[in-house]
Amino acid sequence: MSETVPGATAPSLLASPHLASGIKKATFRLMPMLIILYFVAFLDRTNVGFAEAALETDRGISAGAYALGAGIFFIGYAIFEIPSNLLLNRFGARFWLARIAITWGIVAAAFAFVNGETMFIILRFLLGVTEAGLFPGVIMFLSQWFPNKRRVQMFALFYLAQPFSQMLGAPLSGGLISFGEEVTPWAGWQVMFFVEGMLAVVAGIAAFYFLVDSPQKAKFLSDDEKHALRVVMEHEDAVKETDGPRGIGAAMVNWKVWYFTIIYFCLQIAVYGTTFYLPQQVSGLIGQDVGWQVGLVSAIPWAVGLFACYYAGKHADTIKRRREWGASFFVITGVAILVSAWAGANGQGLIGLLAITIAVSAFLAAGPITWSFPTSFLTGAAAAAGIGLINSLGNLGGFVAPIMRTGFNEAVPTESGAWGVVSLGVFAFLAAAMMWATRFFSAKADALLDDKAATPGH
Repeated sequence: MSETVPGATAPSLLASPHLASGIKKATFRLMPMLIILYFVAFLDRTNVGFAEAALETDRGISAGAYALGAGIFFIGYAIFEIPSNLLLNRFGARFWLARIAITWGIVAAAFAFVNGETMFIILRFLLGVTEAGLFPGVIMFLSQWFPNKRRVQMFALFYLAQPFSQMLGAPLSGGLISFGEEVTPWAGWQVMFFVEGMLAVVAGIAAFYFLVDSPQKAKFLSDDEKHALRVVMEHEDAVKETDGPRGIGAAMVNWKVWYFTIIYFCLQIAVYGTTFYLPQQVSGLIGQDVGWQVGLVSAIPWAVGLFACYYAGKHADTIKRRREWGASFFVITGVAILVSAWAGANGQGLIGLLAITIAVSAFLAAGPITWSFPTSFLTGAAAAAGIGLINSLGNLGGFVAPIMRTGFNEAVPTESGAWGVVSLGVFAFLAAAMMWATRFFSAKADALLDDKAATPGH
């Protein structure tokens, strides 16, 4: 039963020192584990980019099969996303997120034993199936722990796993390939897949012991801190229930849910269209084969993006900023992708790397802001279904991106593959227009983002 606070305003609810200390403790206790989980997840879903050439040479996997395998991950992910999120809502984040990490880690390690195109495609599909529910589950989990005023900051901290996974993961993947080739009797790509898959298994076991399902079950919070969090979160839920859909079915047909699904789809096309081919694109720009050097240079865009993501998350604490900054970041993403295509076609390596860095920074900053909108009107079972739907169908952008990029490159062949890159940038402009158009509708919970609201610990 939601506890409403008559006449409550954002300042009066958010000014409690107990709320401030509770949020601070929860941040330090929960966020590192969640970042580690997404770090390994993002690493395991994108490290295939470092093995593309080797898989073709050693296992005869063609460019078309690679593109299908890279993208089919998102089909399995989409099919099982909503069921997984509903099961998380039933069994709790602690158990379910641990289960997800352990099973996807086993599948990820199995890529070391790929023997042909069929096995590669099947494993990519199973990787999507086993990882389904991680990202939306964490989004829903954070929306139950942190007030709307601070939620984008928590989303941004969680999103830092992406730049961390590429900033540290790119040289890690390249280094494991080099280590495997030079030191072990196995191929470098086999060592990379196996080691990074086992990291997910270890992370899953750790998550079972570090995560806590709700503030009321948290032994690290005092009774006053638990009460402050409960009052604030239940007040927000009460506001959401008067404004958003109630129940699974209502969430599945809600027009706002579908609206943000399209925005997220456009975002994912930019993200994965860049990520899957970043090692090869950097390799062409600097004239080096994929390995340690390419891994280090590939980390640069993500290192810069880390700061952009954190800054945007920390300061996008009003609805006006979230709308305007979100639209701006999408525009910057689209422009930067187009510039990177031009640079690649004209042999401008430094400009190309700069453009990629700007694109990565912009779409990383846009992600947490995008998720702040649906979590402002979804709660309970509707949140589990709605967030799952947005993430599952939105992530199909990751399926479309490599196939669309390959298709454009085959239809309009160029040495640099510029037209394939251009095709990805167009969707960022559509997302920008839709984000800007959110000014014509709002959620009642937006009132809790009043500019004058004091945010404890902020």
